[in-house]
Amino acid sequence: MCISSLCIDLQPPLDGIERERNLTMQRRRFVQQFGASFLSVLGVGLASNWQSAQAQTSGLQIRWLGHMCFLFSGSGRQILVNPFRALGCAAGYAVPNVTADVALISSRLFDEGGTLQGLAGDPDILSEAGVYDLSPIQLQAIETPREREAGRQFPPNLIWSWRQGGLNVVYLGGINSPIELEEQILLGRPDVLIVPVGGGPKAYDAEEAIAAMGALSPRIVIPMQYRTAAADPDRCDIETLQRFLDLIPAVATRQASGNSVTLTTASLPGGDGMIVQRFTDPPISS
Repeated sequence: MCISSLCIDLQPPLDGIERERNLTMQRRRFVQQFGASFLSVLGVGLASNWQSAQAQTSGLQIRWLGHMCFLFSGSGRQILVNPFRALGCAAGYAVPNVTADVALISSRLFDEGGTLQGLAGDPDILSEAGVYDLSPIQLQAIETPREREAGRQFPPNLIWSWRQGGLNVVYLGGINSPIELEEQILLGRPDVLIVPVGGGPKAYDAEEAIAAMGALSPRIVIPMQYRTAAADPDRCDIETLQRFLDLIPAVATRQASGNSVTLTTASLPGGDGMIVQRFTDPPISS
């Protein structure tokens, strides 16, 4: 598959019965690796059927709260991902103050779940790999390694995926390792892919983000973790969004009028189409 001038030679994700068979094997591997540590989260057990889909057709509202933080609303649930502390690249943003049923974090870094205390509504916090049931939504977290520079170590990253409002969502978190075949099998083809693009020592740069897009073939791409006017210029070492956009001139871009958008199945491009969904930057706190 080629996106702009970058081509990726990959094996496409599996479908149907073969994909379900592989997915079942992966679930068993999770259980063997992590034991029962995640089976009681949210007061429920391991999801019994990852492919069961409720009538989640009312659409999905996605609200960007700054940097890597989003609020997803749909299917009667609100899911907050990666609330941050207002420092570094997110220094000018207001700390997220929204009510959610659950908060998902990719790591304990300050910009990937650093605000875990005092969240509105005191939501449950999920921070380990596994499969969780938040009826009618099932959530999957896959751990990926994170290594970039000798002498600088960062905690592993969690990729989160779930189905909400009739759409398959994949949130890559602070990933900086390539998408392997194993992840392709587990994640399938996302309707919505949220991917870091700003680079730095711990997450994808523009080229790496495009390679991940080639591996997963998402229908809608939402870039995150890039430098904005909210950044502390002395404590932010990532790039702006423009470099990512410059590398994919052939991919259509859709601009939201604010920092939120509501997507439905009708919002998706047909066939092998792909759209980059942009947001207006959230307000900078005074």
